[in-house]
Amino acid sequence: MYRGGYTGKIVRINLTDQTAEEGELPLEIARDFIGGAGFGIKYLFDEVKAGTDPLGPENKLIFASGPFSGTTIPCASRMSVTAKSPLTDAVGVALTGGYFPVELKYAGYDALIIEGKAEKPTYIWIKNGRVQFRSAKKLWGMKTTDCQQIIKNDLNDQNVRIACIGPAGENLSKIACIINELRAAGRKGLGAVMGSKNLKAIAVRGNTRVAIADKGKLKAARGEFTKAMKESHVLYPKFSKLGTPATVDLTCAMGIFPGKNFSATGEFAPVEKIGVEVQETRNVGSEHCYGCPVGCSQLKMAKTGAYAGILAEGPEFETMYSFGGVTGVDNIDAIIAADRLSDELGLDTISAGVTVAFGMELYEKGILSTEETGGLVLKFGNHEAMVTLLRLMAFREGIGDLLSDGVRVAAEKIGKGTEKYAMHVKGLELPGYDVRGAKAHGLNYATSYTGADHNRGYAFQEIFGIPIPHEVDRFAPEGKGKLTKWNQDVCTATCDAPTMCAFLMANAVPDTATQNTANLMEAVTGLKYTPEDIWVVGERINNLARAFNVREGFTRDDDTLPDRLMTEPLKEGASKGHFISKSDLKQMLDEYYTERGWDINTGAPTRAKLTELGLEYVADAMRS
Repeated sequence: MYRGGYTGKIVRINLTDQTAEEGELPLEIARDFIGGAGFGIKYLFDEVKAGTDPLGPENKLIFASGPFSGTTIPCASRMSVTAKSPLTDAVGVALTGGYFPVELKYAGYDALIIEGKAEKPTYIWIKNGRVQFRSAKKLWGMKTTDCQQIIKNDLNDQNVRIACIGPAGENLSKIACIINELRAAGRKGLGAVMGSKNLKAIAVRGNTRVAIADKGKLKAARGEFTKAMKESHVLYPKFSKLGTPATVDLTCAMGIFPGKNFSATGEFAPVEKIGVEVQETRNVGSEHCYGCPVGCSQLKMAKTGAYAGILAEGPEFETMYSFGGVTGVDNIDAIIAADRLSDELGLDTISAGVTVAFGMELYEKGILSTEETGGLVLKFGNHEAMVTLLRLMAFREGIGDLLSDGVRVAAEKIGKGTEKYAMHVKGLELPGYDVRGAKAHGLNYATSYTGADHNRGYAFQEIFGIPIPHEVDRFAPEGKGKLTKWNQDVCTATCDAPTMCAFLMANAVPDTATQNTANLMEAVTGLKYTPEDIWVVGERINNLARAFNVREGFTRDDDTLPDRLMTEPLKEGASKGHFISKSDLKQMLDEYYTERGWDINTGAPTRAKLTELGLEYVADAMRS
């Protein structure tokens, strides 16, 4: 019996036959997987068979919040969206914040499991446990902001919270994302999964409040947590004022801000054009997720040229990289405009920018001609071409159709050795850190169950110099296997599952993250955990995700990095001369698999490890 934190209910929504079936959330699933990404991966492994077409009706799209969402715990309005990724064919987990996650809980559910495919464009309306199917015919083709506003008008309620796709998702771009407000459940192409189901949007509204098992314990645990937040040397002095884009200056100083498709890192470091000092001239306010006192998301308005007057929430650091560093663009107003356009079209900004950069390098090397690009001069730094190309990608027009599915697919279509310029892991485009100067970060890219994903096990020890669990040398391969396991498991258990903003682990409670989560879990849900129990939850989730990928045919060979990062030393900057050699990667992988208790030759979880984590049935399913 649930005492707090959970509604105890999930709802299965079958788009094919337009039915909704409410069911109970088993207590053992809540205890073993906590919520969020844990729920998504559990249901994905159990219910999506090996070999399922990610864009077929048999794939499932799972929205799940955690027990902290909707409570008074700060920075907990988060949720995961999970499906088999059409971009990678692996587990696809995207995280998002804003207000939708809390409203989903208020509407009565811990998770939504979307199945099948609607015959015609549809949106789902959920209010206080009641599910309706509505026509999205007039919404099809709309940008995301317009779509959300029209739904609110139709429902006569401006406080409805909506997750929707734009034209990119409708056109099944494998780099399409899901947008709620201007927040993105980005990466892995989950917007295409939604589009493949003819599902334009999900609207939620509710007034059910989340029960608390012990309000006194919650007050005490929350007090300790907020005290740590206030005492952080980073959170309020810098992060709340500047947000993630401040990392541009830091990574340029470290020599790891990727430049021109990773060919000019350390050489192209445009701090004077897109760094903090310039960013502050474009700031016009900030946005807070529900219940967040930090408000890290900065609103920026472009001020010059054709972009003047365009407002964007962000761009966050990763977008400053993807539409700035990696494309060679140093026009901050163009970056703001590209960010807003991507949100409206429903394109993941990281994958989109890296794909544009891939096209630019091919153009500069003469592999793509002006005739093939439809007249676009795809040179590094050409911001007008970048913005134009985003629209073409979303609508699959001209050269945009070739690039709409990301760099791996584009390289496969073009051939001519272009795979060496395709910067991805497992099909997922690289985030904004050149890992030649941060080896644990690189190992995380190689081993993350979603592909190159900084969110799965962010190496804050290397990037921010935080010596927890210990001080590290960012250039050394030694000890990085153990560190990467720690980062992945702790972040999964304390952020992705409960659900909690991941920035807090590094900026507020890195030394007490598992204890903090254990305290809050007992107060909110009544379920008792030790810090070690919390860690095991993270390990269990990561093993289950790995098992899903193994069942899909992934092996140790897929835990790799682009050749450029393993063969070309950085030429300039503070990380000059460094790279991750193939022997470095082998050393780190051997250590990582050993620490995880996985087969060192295949990278697969062993039966002994799965049994230890209560997942023996998974060992059977992997080999059936």
